[in-house]
Amino acid sequence: MKNVLLLGATGSIGESVLSVIKQNSGELNLIGISCNKNTDKAREIIAEFKSVSYVHVENPIKYKDFCTKRDYDWRGDCTNTSSELEHLINHESIDIIVCAISGFAGMKATYMAAYSGKKILLANKESIVAGGDLILPIARKNNTQIIPIDSEHNAIFQCLNGEKGTEDVKKVIITASGGPFLNSSISDLENVTVKQALNHPNWKMGSKITIDSATLVNKCLELIEAKYLFDLNESFFDLVIHPQSIIHSIVTYIDGSSICQMSSPDMRVPIAHALSDANRLPIDFDPLDFTSLNLSFQAFPSDKIEIENIAREVCNKGSNLGAVFNAANEVAVESFLNNEINFDKIYEVIYRTFDANDVSNDLSIDSINDIDTHTRIEAKKVVKSLIN
Repeated sequence: MKNVLLLGATGSIGESVLSVIKQNSGELNLIGISCNKNTDKAREIIAEFKSVSYVHVENPIKYKDFCTKRDYDWRGDCTNTSSELEHLINHESIDIIVCAISGFAGMKATYMAAYSGKKILLANKESIVAGGDLILPIARKNNTQIIPIDSEHNAIFQCLNGEKGTEDVKKVIITASGGPFLNSSISDLENVTVKQALNHPNWKMGSKITIDSATLVNKCLELIEAKYLFDLNESFFDLVIHPQSIIHSIVTYIDGSSICQMSSPDMRVPIAHALSDANRLPIDFDPLDFTSLNLSFQAFPSDKIEIENIAREVCNKGSNLGAVFNAANEVAVESFLNNEINFDKIYEVIYRTFDANDVSNDLSIDSINDIDTHTRIEAKKVVKSLIN
């Protein structure tokens, strides 16, 4: 029996993790969860999973309400501070830590988990994009195993299974669905609504990652994350549009063999794989009908090459540029979701903010937080200029 700490339990990834745990209760035990503000959902989780002994609530107001008004049958430990979270992550009873907090907000937890020496299931790509040069060396030094549960990176991980390393890899293809605006140019997207942008054809995800999918920025973030996770130069990776979201990544080897991972678009598939040990965990999945599959592929859109080039620059230069790219994108997406800017202006916010920042090799958790704060200020200035 493996004890699981689920950070970001109330989000869409958290929901998928809970489903896998529930279906494998003989193998997995949910011992702790974290949330930011959604304490109502946290109450539902601890009511369903009686094994939960620890709940970390990030928001101080919600924490006070959750822990002082215990009008529910639960007497576990409730925490709020960073030091308490760090203690929880390193608690000897915990075997697996799932980092599923959305956005840069998950950076702190991923950084702490890197020191733990435990098995880490990583859904928070932003922490690797912003702090890969810091986090990956810490993880290696502490024998912390990081297994990605993004469908694309987990697919690469599975395609590399059994290989001694990446020496025999010739090319890695990361696929993208193209989102709700497949075959639409940036110039066509000025007047799309938030509702339209959130209407992903294949996946059910949180609002931020859904918008990232619609802009294809998500694929650029995944390129950066893959560079760090698999220690390969960015030139090894190609981004390809695959509208059906059945093939999640392809690894081509130097002998001409190409191995892909295929499944229906369901986050529980990579999560179940990552949670397993010697034997895979069973889940109720939607099987592929190979007799009716019609798979197609397209080149990455030419009018979005500039955003891909920024990602490749981040891969090659590293340092603080990942934090700049990520922060600029998060501000741009939030501004669109708040109806402050048009959809097509997301790109302009990223371009102008990224170009205004210089490379710095000062890498620490504090310096990354500082550059994130500074970049958000600059990005909001760009947003304001677009509004005016």
